[in-house]
Amino acid sequence: MSSHGTLFIISAPSGAGKSSLLSALLKDKPADMQVSVSHTTRAPRVGEKDAQHYHFVDRETFKQLIDQDNFVEWAEVFGNFYGTSKVVIEQTLAQGIDVFLDIDWQGAQQVKKLMPKAVGIFILPPSKDELERRLTGRGQDNTDVIKGRMAQAVSEISHYNEYEYVIVNDDFDLALADLTAIIRSQRLTLASQSHTHNGMIMDLLAE
Repeated sequence: MSSHGTLFIISAPSGAGKSSLLSALLKDKPADMQVSVSHTTRAPRVGEKDAQHYHFVDRETFKQLIDQDNFVEWAEVFGNFYGTSKVVIEQTLAQGIDVFLDIDWQGAQQVKKLMPKAVGIFILPPSKDELERRLTGRGQDNTDVIKGRMAQAVSEISHYNEYEYVIVNDDFDLALADLTAIIRSQRLTLASQSHTHNGMIMDLLAE
């Protein structure tokens, strides 16, 4: 009997290294792990492919999906809608594939209400100074934008205690090892092992 996948929620303030950690984790594209592909009403950017980066839909289609209760979480950001399909997640988990949701704390709260077995992981920077250094080092934003991102980071970090696990991304390799260990530990829980090895356990218990 194949194992049922685990839904992981990964959240972090901008600059904590969440995207880099997820990319490193999935670098070799393991068949039993994948990042959830969200629906969005925004236009594709250069190089983005439908169903790979996002499911690109128009506003009318998105609103129909909302009315059909198709999303575990959705939000409107800067005039565009983003949402995570409940059906796709459930089908993927049923195949024994772990699914990762790269969402903020507000989305995490929505998901937890509908899928309470989801496992939350919050990524923290080691300090405010380091976080500011990383944001500044990108060279993409001016001083005012960075100040705004720092203020937003404090707001986001205040929700760290709503998650099951917390990783401090100071040393990247260690943080990646911590993330890998969390995933591995979830696969070794009683519920997961009982599901995966039910036949073997029944044989071991047979008199």
